[in-house]
Amino acid sequence: MRTNTIVPEFDPALVARYDVPGPRYTSYPTAPQFHAGFDEAAFRAAATASNEAAAPRPLSLYVHVPYCFSPCFYCGCTRVITRDVNRADHYLDVLRREIALTGSLFDRDRPLLQLHLGGGTPNFLDAPRMARLVAALEGHFSYRRDGVREYGIEIDPRYADARYVRDIAALGFNRLSVGIQDFDPAVQAAVNRIQSVAQTRAVIDAARDAGYGSVSVDLIYGLPRQTLEGFQRTLEQVIALAPDRVAVYGYAHLPHLFKAQRQINGGELPDAAARLALFGAAFRALCEAGYVYVGMDHFARADDELVRAQRAGTLQRNFQGYSTHGDCDIVGLGVSAISRVGDTYSQNARDLAGYEAALAAGRLPVSRGLCLSDDDRLRRAVIGELMCHGLIDMARFEEDNGFRFEDAFAPELKRLGACVDDGLVELDEASIRVTPRGRLLLRNVAMCFDAYLGTSPDTPRYSRTI
Repeated sequence: MRTNTIVPEFDPALVARYDVPGPRYTSYPTAPQFHAGFDEAAFRAAATASNEAAAPRPLSLYVHVPYCFSPCFYCGCTRVITRDVNRADHYLDVLRREIALTGSLFDRDRPLLQLHLGGGTPNFLDAPRMARLVAALEGHFSYRRDGVREYGIEIDPRYADARYVRDIAALGFNRLSVGIQDFDPAVQAAVNRIQSVAQTRAVIDAARDAGYGSVSVDLIYGLPRQTLEGFQRTLEQVIALAPDRVAVYGYAHLPHLFKAQRQINGGELPDAAARLALFGAAFRALCEAGYVYVGMDHFARADDELVRAQRAGTLQRNFQGYSTHGDCDIVGLGVSAISRVGDTYSQNARDLAGYEAALAAGRLPVSRGLCLSDDDRLRRAVIGELMCHGLIDMARFEEDNGFRFEDAFAPELKRLGACVDDGLVELDEASIRVTPRGRLLLRNVAMCFDAYLGTSPDTPRYSRTI
């Protein structure tokens, strides 16, 4: 059992040297390794095997709502821009077909402990439409409106009010994630997202009044027209809102992949030094305000369950980021959604036409995925321990897996040498331990154990590690 969370050290020069593209490790192997050879039949087989396990896992659902009222130019998500809310009706009809087909694959005695609605803009669905969605989930999964659960939804506060927040609380939602990115008016104009502090506060206050157990907010650094002074004002305003968790993401400018990003003037993006200073400002401000750095881009209050799980050694990582329910099988529903069932990953069709066509033909819309090899499973365990706890107990791994760690990972330990030399990692016969200097560079340390890096043409899709 681990009893302490490592307090990071922010060394700008060191971080700058390690700021390279790399995976976020919400899965291993990562999405570029998914392939079309994994199909509907493979997903059905994985679901059957998961039911027949000696101890079937609880379930976690991710539901993707692709619609947005207006484009945010920084966005790289699968979304459809429209102000016609009636388009949601057809999507809900198709989604309910998928819910029925998928729900029939999983035993109903498997509790639905976790639910997350992402997008797009999930609150594109008004309260009656959201009730239709929940009714479908209740009809095919062990959905619960009270008791132990973690049911979250991403909210754009420009299109939600206190009544909406209360209405969906009655449907069982008890966690809210609010997009902010930056309150600076110049930055908001540059990314086409005008959002006031008052709008944001109204949604957060309504969530607290309605009894939500947790409110988190998202920020982005590296956006066009961002300045250190302006971002520090945003941080002060965010801290005053007192969210339970704060995610601070680095903007990945990939206009060749994401059409909306072509609206951003690349000349207005902060350079590498300014970008690093923005992250440093966020790190210092949040830590000084009492937030604990959990890892990657995530900060949480000291009494938050993520921090407690990390201290207890039970923190895990999945497609929703850090989680206390990483032991669930994750079932993705909706266009582009990703599942993790047993030792498999799969993704639905990433285009709306392909997604709808599969379901119209009575098929699950699985378009690609993979089955993990023994080597994949081993590396996933190593990378997960590093990403969540910054510690590898080599003796325990040897006992659990029947091999000498040094023999199995000789090339990886050699690659790790540079991290040891730079003081990111301490390595001895018993353990690999990430130091306070390396805590902000967990992705770089984990990359030493990734067998696929450099083998895929999709490598440039990765965001930078800072």
